[in-house]
Amino acid sequence: MSSTEQTAEQPAEETSRPARLTAAAAVTGIEALALVVGGLYVLVTGITGKPDDLTQAVTAGATLVALGLIPGAAARGLLRRKGWSRGPAIITQILALPVAWQLLQANSGLIPAGIALAALAVTGLVLLVNPATTEALGIGRRGEA
Repeated sequence: MSSTEQTAEQPAEETSRPARLTAAAAVTGIEALALVVGGLYVLVTGITGKPDDLTQAVTAGATLVALGLIPGAAARGLLRRKGWSRGPAIITQILALPVAWQLLQANSGLIPAGIALAALAVTGLVLLVNPATTEALGIGRRGEA
């Protein structure tokens, strides 16, 4: 079967994904990756180092890894054009904003991380509420059939 026959058999809505949707998935995936990597870092340093409280370090690391799975699943759902994935992705962006604010309030080297996180969260929100994204996910306005 030739490639033109393959694309002709596939519905147009399955073959084309708006760039905004792909970008939203990328932003959400980056945040998921950051949570998982940060959680693993806290977990490993808590176990191998000498933390003040081993239980707290392990709990914090495991929690961050678990929290990273939510936006990871949402990013995968966005790439697969699943309507359910928009909710967890939006919640992830909203929850990232206060974290970014706290990083910006620090008088340390964490300020650039706060700027990057705020930029990612705002970008992700803009991309997720874009009409092209909602249409690609099959989310309609209330009252529409």
